[in-house]
Amino acid sequence: MSEGQSPEPPWVRIEAGDAVMLYDPSHGSNLSQGATLQWFEPVYWQSRGAIAGSAAGRGSTLFIETNGVAWALRHYHRGGLLARWLGDRYFDRGESMSRPIAEFHLTQRLRQAGLPVPRVVAARYVRSGRFYRGDLITERIPEVRTLAMRITALDLRDEDWYSIGQLVARFHHVGLDHADLNAHNILHGADGRWWMIDFDRGRMRKRGLWCDANLVRLRRSILKVGDALPQHRFDERDWSQLLTGYRDTLSASP
Repeated sequence: MSEGQSPEPPWVRIEAGDAVMLYDPSHGSNLSQGATLQWFEPVYWQSRGAIAGSAAGRGSTLFIETNGVAWALRHYHRGGLLARWLGDRYFDRGESMSRPIAEFHLTQRLRQAGLPVPRVVAARYVRSGRFYRGDLITERIPEVRTLAMRITALDLRDEDWYSIGQLVARFHHVGLDHADLNAHNILHGADGRWWMIDFDRGRMRKRGLWCDANLVRLRRSILKVGDALPQHRFDERDWSQLLTGYRDTLSASP
């Protein structure tokens, strides 16, 4: 690279007809490189016997396991009132503004900052008139349980709540405004590490009142999980531990 020349981006852009794909070439080396545009098609993985499960929620997520890779393939789908009419279609405001492309770049940025997020593999944006559809592939974190699962199992200690507060603070410190911070988007691995996932509609901002809004949303989600159980699973001591971990981490940050 010559002096003053910008480095090559850590991804490849492929355009085919109305579809655009961003792909991290450091992933998927055990798969056929000529098949990358098919990675977003469930029938492709079905034909290879590679679908290992699925997850419910907004949109649809398939878990892929083949040739040494473990991926999560998520197809974007609307929630709320517009879902009835638009389903998986979004108004097209250009490639860079599309949800899969934006989440691809944001997740890469967070990982490069050293934050515990899954590796992003590829994103697809498909134009269709005034609308588009989209997909995202990320690596699956092995042997994880969601915070909601841990609450249900009643196996969270004070140090766990403190660590969750530390996790949220680390993301807020770099300026991440998570659009849907809840008990299902915080994961705990078998190695003891806490992770955060699902950065759709997230954005980087200067710290402000939105940080409190993130915490309120998380608390509401935790209470909803606990209230649905026959036995009480969450109390104010737990939340106090979370806030202590959060505040200690922010106060120690430069």
